[in-house]
Amino acid sequence: MSRRPDGLYAESWQCGAMAMWVGALQFDLLLGDVHSLKEKRSLVRPLLADVRKRFDLSVAEVDHLELHRRAGIGVAAVSPDRAHLVEVLDAVERLVANRPELELLSARRTLRTGDD
Repeated sequence: MSRRPDGLYAESWQCGAMAMWVGALQFDLLLGDVHSLKEKRSLVRPLLADVRKRFDLSVAEVDHLELHRRAGIGVAAVSPDRAHLVEVLDAVERLVANRPELELLSARRTLRTGDD
């Protein structure tokens, strides 16, 4: 393994031999009987924690931050295998869609390779 001038090892930059898939989901949610941002947090935080705990993915509230009945949630994942990535994102979408305290208005999915 040879060191590059910037101190990194040359082999760590050989992307041609490595397959990488990046997937993202963006959910637009309508929350139930919510009248304040505090009530909104009490619904959104457990959802984010559940996704993190079950799937070990990056997840955050990313849109509609100032609205108390809407939430935009973003989820991101990286995998060497496209089929596995799609399977995980499908499971996350089912988890969110099956929450009785919210309504899934839309779900947008993005899949990219490391070469994109």
